[in-house]
Amino acid sequence: MCLIIVSIGQHPDFPLVVAANRDEFHQRPTAAMDWWPQPDLLAGRDLKSGGTWLAVDRSGNVAAVTNVREGTPETGRHSRGELPLQALTTATETLQGRLMDHQDDYSGFNLIRLSSEHQGSGWYYSNRDAHPGRHLHRGSYGLSNHLLQSPWPKLLRLRNAVAATLASHAAQPTTSLHRQLVGQLQDTTPAPDHVLPDTGVGLATERFLSAPFILGPHYGTRATTVVTVRRDGEVAVTEQSWSPTGDAVGTRQFCWQREPLI
Repeated sequence: MCLIIVSIGQHPDFPLVVAANRDEFHQRPTAAMDWWPQPDLLAGRDLKSGGTWLAVDRSGNVAAVTNVREGTPETGRHSRGELPLQALTTATETLQGRLMDHQDDYSGFNLIRLSSEHQGSGWYYSNRDAHPGRHLHRGSYGLSNHLLQSPWPKLLRLRNAVAATLASHAAQPTTSLHRQLVGQLQDTTPAPDHVLPDTGVGLATERFLSAPFILGPHYGTRATTVVTVRRDGEVAVTEQSWSPTGDAVGTRQFCWQREPLI
């Protein structure tokens, strides 16, 4: 993923909402979201490295990874795509210790794990953070290709839009909320030059990457994913795939029931 908005405990019916865009080269081979036999997770699959960018387990816990944008990135010994799988199958304390000992094995990454239990919570780790390993509580969060809550224009724009949607979303069907969020993540508005970050990739590239939804013949937003967990135990996931021209080319929807949340 390259832009993830998270809402924890900000809606009375939906203690956890995740809305994300995955940006990638269009030629990179990818399998659409589906259930994996081992581990038992719902995720898309990177057919080049074998990992994923976002995964959901049967309880509605979510894990996702973004890369850190660096001008001259070094290739890691391990794929960052294995990290969401580890986050959903390994105790947080164990994984944090492992990452602390081996964080140089990966190129720059942000990893986030989210749960709807106990009114919602989360955990965030980056091997580019001076103090890696943070626990997240009630609130709205944004993550792109820098540290959590870095005030990049597209992150602020989309985080505010999602928060406004949840604040105004009364008791409507889950499908209605998913449809609204997918629409918001299609925002192609670029940021003005004076607020662009400087990540070492040059002004033209910063401009190209500044919109929440990126359009390009070779690189761009390939999928939008929305995950919601309702208080009554409904877990719903929508994955919308996109062509290089921004046309919808496939929608996958999943919905199942877990025990109600306390």
